[in-house]
Amino acid sequence: MVAMLAFLQFTIVLDFMVLSPLGALLMPALAIGPRQFGLVVSVYAIAAAVSGILTAGFADRYDRKKFLLFFYAGFLVGTVFCGLAPTYPTLLAARIVTGLFGGVVGAASFAIVADVFPLALRGRVMGLIMTAFGASQVLGIPIGIFLATHLGWHAPFLMIAGVGLAVGVVIVLRMPPVDTHLEKTRGQGAVQHLWKTATSARYGVGFLATMLLATGGFMLMPFASAFTVNNQHITVEQLPILYVITGVCSIIFGPLIGRLSDRVGKYATFCAASTIVIGVVLYYTQMENAPLWEMILISVVMFACVTGRMAAAGALTSAVPAPQDRGAYMSISSSLQQMSGGIAAYLAGVLVHQGPSGRIEHYPRIGIAVSVATVLTMFLMYRVHRLVAETAPAQAAGEVLAGG
Repeated sequence: MVAMLAFLQFTIVLDFMVLSPLGALLMPALAIGPRQFGLVVSVYAIAAAVSGILTAGFADRYDRKKFLLFFYAGFLVGTVFCGLAPTYPTLLAARIVTGLFGGVVGAASFAIVADVFPLALRGRVMGLIMTAFGASQVLGIPIGIFLATHLGWHAPFLMIAGVGLAVGVVIVLRMPPVDTHLEKTRGQGAVQHLWKTATSARYGVGFLATMLLATGGFMLMPFASAFTVNNQHITVEQLPILYVITGVCSIIFGPLIGRLSDRVGKYATFCAASTIVIGVVLYYTQMENAPLWEMILISVVMFACVTGRMAAAGALTSAVPAPQDRGAYMSISSSLQQMSGGIAAYLAGVLVHQGPSGRIEHYPRIGIAVSVATVLTMFLMYRVHRLVAETAPAQAAGEVLAGG
């Protein structure tokens, strides 16, 4: 189960992350600037946000496996359209289609994790699934850059669609039904279920924390490759080395930090990783002409902590909703996260400016914005931590009695 969800998440993450290293190639190919490129990134997130809200009322009314496969199929179709898009407007349209379906896939995956695994194990499970970020850097992004360099920027999207099709077939054949929640959701209308979940005072703090959680990634990643190439003078040929080493370390440290969160506490682990991220991001965004070894070191520390931070936060917030509300809660959370991330990606394009030489100007502004968002998230996650500490034992007992 963990392996299937990790590979599925790999394709979803890669679809987003591959845009960053392709930025240095895609912007001149389509004759667009940072603001237009930021829109390419953000439009996916905005579409995913809309989709998450529209589907939240239905998320707990079906077998989670069937629900997952339906939206994953739509995601793959949208990715194929990205690979066939000939112009900037058609690429934007394709990203909208991909976002409408892809945004729901992650929410369905995390609902399955919460249904199948107890809270005491979710840190390590989330850490393993989050290795998708590292794997996308080790396997996907270098291959994507190679394909884009030799076959054009369309090729990586077609590669993702091919890998995703194989993953989908394995899920169809090997994943068992995930439907124990259906006994508790019968008789609820979709709109009623959505409204009840969205307006719950208990869930509100979890929604707010989730909104800010992905802000850093959405602001940093879109211009990371352009910043590395044009400001630090790392060549395009050296980018795969940077991504591979960073990805391998993320694969190693992500599960370790996830396991640590189960032992010492998910909130304590989240705060420690977040504190390190703030210091590294502030330093990273002000770097100038750094050698390759320094870029590798900084990237390794930053992405290892980001992966661990997401694993700890994901495990902690998964304990907030009741079993019968998990699908709706995850869909709304994903929607809010994507909406926040889409706005963050667009604001990143507004905050920075690309000079005539290709240099990314005002990048330290992004470091400050990311740090502020991280501090706010730490305060909100504390409230989530207190809420889970008060209610998780009773919720776990209810699941045992229900046979969950």
